[in-house]
Amino acid sequence: MDRTDVDVLVVGSGPAGSVAARYAAESGASVMMIERRPEVGVPVRCGEFMPSNEEIGLMFPGVQDLGSLFDIPESQICLHTDGIKLVDPKERVTVLDLKGYTVDRDRFDQYLADAAVSAGAALVRKCSFYGIENGEARTNQGNIRYKVLVGADGPGSKVAQSLGLPRNHNPYPAVTSQVKGDFDPYLVMFFGDIAPGAYSWIIPKDGRANVGVGFSPKRTKNATVGEYMDRFVEKHGFEECSRLKGKYVPSEGPIARTVAGNGLVVGDAAGQVISVNGGGIPLAMIAGRMAGRTAAEASAGKCGLDRYEGEWRAVMEKPLKTAAFNKKLADTFAFRSETSTTLCMRLLGQRRLGNLIRCKRIFP
Repeated sequence: MDRTDVDVLVVGSGPAGSVAARYAAESGASVMMIERRPEVGVPVRCGEFMPSNEEIGLMFPGVQDLGSLFDIPESQICLHTDGIKLVDPKERVTVLDLKGYTVDRDRFDQYLADAAVSAGAALVRKCSFYGIENGEARTNQGNIRYKVLVGADGPGSKVAQSLGLPRNHNPYPAVTSQVKGDFDPYLVMFFGDIAPGAYSWIIPKDGRANVGVGFSPKRTKNATVGEYMDRFVEKHGFEECSRLKGKYVPSEGPIARTVAGNGLVVGDAAGQVISVNGGGIPLAMIAGRMAGRTAAEASAGKCGLDRYEGEWRAVMEKPLKTAAFNKKLADTFAFRSETSTTLCMRLLGQRRLGNLIRCKRIFP
């Protein structure tokens, strides 16, 4: 690829990047989306759960036109879920009525990328972003000149680094795998059952489940995430049907700035992740739409990129900061030991645990 000129260059084809590319193209911009991997959405490194539209609206009431953004076809849904079960180290279960559905992230990401291409965005695979030089993006397939650069390239974002934006601090490692079996239509989250500070999950699908483990490195220093996963699999007797896939999850809320010059970051790159449970797909899509529309108008000289900063913070900043604060409380008081985890979960009770999961204050 020789040097290319586009209005909006999007780096990364996950939900944040694909939604940004789609809405930028629909707004009239020429858009290129580059993906360093040969196939969109592969490998899967995600829990693959989506809350219902009603739950998203309750967590982020400022989202406009939520129905059109999350108009997901039934063909993309593996299983509708009825709620979440939170399990303490003594195996006491708290059931929360939080409806949603599960997806196959590879198919889901490809669906979103196809929507961006149908809107007019160009998708270039096997294209790695190296940095910025004289107003151009350097890639392994040549330089790309852009008017607006959108970084949707994950928690270790090279775009953020190139723009001089803050990095995500203390991301925590997590691994996931697919296992066979029939499971109840409830997400199950275990806290401290395999080690203090570690959590694990079962996310049911159709004759399968996504299972995984994450942990805070500050609390668990004597084993790797793979070893904790082995303990989890052995404890529950899972029949694994896929190899482990790992990632890092932002854990301290959104970064302080998401716009610099003629570039912005979105999704995991911006820390737009719910700290208490690692959920990020809905947030990536919400912020992606804002980023795409703003990028298109900014490339045409109709607005500044600061509009994106203001829009997403008005909708998501308060809930995300609340979630990050709640996680710090949990790290400080609950995750010191199995005993403290059990005690804190029982003291919180169903209502406050529900607030915790939904990014709301747990006290008073």
